[in-house]
Amino acid sequence: MTLERTVTFDSPATPEATLSPLRRGPGDPTFQFAADGSIWRTSQMPTGPVTARITRLRPNIVRAQMWGVGAAEFAERLPAFLGAGDDPTGFAPTHPTVAAAWRKAPHLRLGRTGRVLEALIPAVLEQRVPGVDAFRAWRILVTKYGTPAPGPAPARMRVMPAPEVWRRIPSWEYHRANVDPGRARTVIGCAQRAESLERLVSRPPAVARAAMTSLPGVGVWTAAETAQRAFGDADALSVGDYHVSKMIGWTLLGHPVDDAEMVELLAPMAPHRHRVVRLLYTSGLAQEPRRGARLPVQNISAL
Repeated sequence: MTLERTVTFDSPATPEATLSPLRRGPGDPTFQFAADGSIWRTSQMPTGPVTARITRLRPNIVRAQMWGVGAAEFAERLPAFLGAGDDPTGFAPTHPTVAAAWRKAPHLRLGRTGRVLEALIPAVLEQRVPGVDAFRAWRILVTKYGTPAPGPAPARMRVMPAPEVWRRIPSWEYHRANVDPGRARTVIGCAQRAESLERLVSRPPAVARAAMTSLPGVGVWTAAETAQRAFGDADALSVGDYHVSKMIGWTLLGHPVDDAEMVELLAPMAPHRHRVVRLLYTSGLAQEPRRGARLPVQNISAL
């Protein structure tokens, strides 16, 4: 059975820009851009798994077709998922580059999935390792331990494992996926506290971020990356990211800066600091000259 819902915006919709942060690499089994322009996403809702196919019908109208026992719940949350609740009130950038990015991407909306563990676990896997390595680990673990996507989903799409499944994944399977014991323990610890974590969606984002950092292995960066996706937190700045501070420095000042300098530079733009980062990337104005070789991937599975 297919469930459908459309969302009408008061200005052009940009679902690709809104939802692209949910994609964990080109082989993400829970997210796929299709050749016809549609977006496929799976999710583990409280009521069960769902597959959604999201298509822009008109410049300001987005349709979702949904399958699975979690479809009705996903449909209820669809407007927030697509960024309908995003509120840029008070955002009036004075820095010329940020203002130019706002003019080039005026319809960017920050989506809110409302699903904490789905954002938190991949963020934990991305701690302190190159993105390609983290994306591979996510793909391996979700493909092996997730469930098949409901409905007519593209081949190889899966639904993220439920919390109890993450808790039971053997240590050697994390090892084979190149996940070190520290990150594996953090994933398991988060899965053990899944119910409490999911309740954070009802709290103010800043309070929820602080609560997440009380978990062993979850720091400011991981909490921010989670809040950006699960809460649509416009101020969740990714302090500690390998790229973001450098990008902010190059783009706004013409030279790289460290985290402390980035926080000081973006302070006048609170509570929209994450919005600034997304606007710079989405508008194409973000700059970060490549210098040196990529970080090497440590293959712990071969040790």
